[in-house]
Amino acid sequence: MRQSVLIVMALTAWLGGCATTRGAGEPKDTAALEHVLEEWAAAWSSSQVEKLLPLFTDDVYYEDVTFGAVSKGRDALRTFAMSTFEAFADLRFEVKSRFVAANGKWGSIEWVFTGRQTKDFPGLPATNKPFQVRGSTVVEFRDGKISRNSDYWDLATYMKQVGLSR
Repeated sequence: MRQSVLIVMALTAWLGGCATTRGAGEPKDTAALEHVLEEWAAAWSSSQVEKLLPLFTDDVYYEDVTFGAVSKGRDALRTFAMSTFEAFADLRFEVKSRFVAANGKWGSIEWVFTGRQTKDFPGLPATNKPFQVRGSTVVEFRDGKISRNSDYWDLATYMKQVGLSR
């Protein structure tokens, strides 16, 4: 999994670098965008949809790659987030690293997701057992907000930790 996370982050850096060399225009405030990534983790950890939604554009494309779940638009993201918040107790995202491309168009976060699943989630029965899973997120920014979000996380480790597989 560590190698996969590193590959995703390297690809993001490379794509960001390629975009930068094509004359991306004025430099972007990457510190402000790094703050958006920190707020992303804080908002998911808060279990409050009101803290999460302002970080995203109205037409956000939010994808949980592991589940193949796509939420198009802020209303769909609200539904996805609320179902996640309802299904997981003690939900926390700890940022391990983050990156924003110099042109401010792309970013990535490496994180650790912890909690307990207390309600069934599509394809995952609740076991109420604690878990700690690594993952990463690749984002695209537009006007200081996240317009595209793709989450990648380790389902096999999750399943083992909560007793759903060996």
